[in-house]
Amino acid sequence: MLIRNVRVFDPVTGGAEPADVLLSGDRIEAVGSDVDGPDAVDGAGGLLLPGLIDCHVHVAFPRREPLPRSARVLEAVPVLARLLNRGITTARDAWGADAGVRHAVREGWIAGPELLISLRQLSPTGGLGDAWGPDVGDADGFADPSLPDPVFDGPDQARAAVRRMVRAGADWVKLGASGSMAQLRARRTVEPTDDELRAVVDEARRAGRDVLAHAHSAAAATAAAEAGVRSVEHGVFLDEDAISALRRNECWYVPTLAPIPPEHSDAHRRSLGLALEAGVPIAAGSDLAVRPHVDLLTELSLLSEAGLGPAGALRAATGEAARLLRLPDRGRIAPGLRADLVLLRDAEIDVRDLASRIRTVWQAGQPVRR
Repeated sequence: MLIRNVRVFDPVTGGAEPADVLLSGDRIEAVGSDVDGPDAVDGAGGLLLPGLIDCHVHVAFPRREPLPRSARVLEAVPVLARLLNRGITTARDAWGADAGVRHAVREGWIAGPELLISLRQLSPTGGLGDAWGPDVGDADGFADPSLPDPVFDGPDQARAAVRRMVRAGADWVKLGASGSMAQLRARRTVEPTDDELRAVVDEARRAGRDVLAHAHSAAAATAAAEAGVRSVEHGVFLDEDAISALRRNECWYVPTLAPIPPEHSDAHRRSLGLALEAGVPIAAGSDLAVRPHVDLLTELSLLSEAGLGPAGALRAATGEAARLLRLPDRGRIAPGLRADLVLLRDAEIDVRDLASRIRTVWQAGQPVRR
């Protein structure tokens, strides 16, 4: 199939040039001004983007009210379809989706972005991944054999927790390097030791996995980066020392501006500004857990306004996101890469009102939204 008369966005330069794009199966075969092929689709001068990549979602996060555990998975079905229709063709789930959800998407049983999963969030006893509470005791809202116990104490148990996640099919290992915002405010957060952090990262590497670390505070982000995590998520209260640690250890920053309470937005934007100034690589993630769901399209507007600009925000959700997730077959529009594409109705490199501007979405060469 030939997509003609479009302007092709280049995440590297941040610009767009007129071109035609030929698809063959699930791949891009050719891009250029002299490309020809069958079944031509007239792009009407619209902007053609690589499929968007959300590096931090929670498509199957449990609700607070008690429900049968199947409800958590079934709710994910319309959530995944909505994301795909909004141009998000790949996503890294940062706690909640199990290997069955990933399998259902890959088999075409349900529509959605291709998923990379982390299952649960590892933490020490009393940390963010520990479901114990004075009102529920050891009752676990995730209680599901496909989502193993994430709690550890000491380096040896940390390694065992990583192995449990790998055994259950995790693509990534998620680590709670700090508590939640509520735990930080209440000063009741328990954080892993440096030895535990290093054990998690080392064991994940031995299993061929990378680690993403939830870290709101500068100290937690610094410790996680020094331990060798691949990405720090949220990072609301970063300082220059934390930014230096991220930069020195080639650690990515996924700021997730969308779900953070407004009273912390100034501090969060300052953290992002420090990262931009220091050249820390930034990838886009929406942190989809908050209901009503706020997805990547909202996050892109916030990133743009916070200093990345429209092209930088799109880069964070395409080329840079693909680099973070080690997906060399996507994130750009070039011959040989996967045909994940989003066609906009206009040629503006802008992230405002993206949902209303999407005309067609292709995933692996197949139109999923017309």
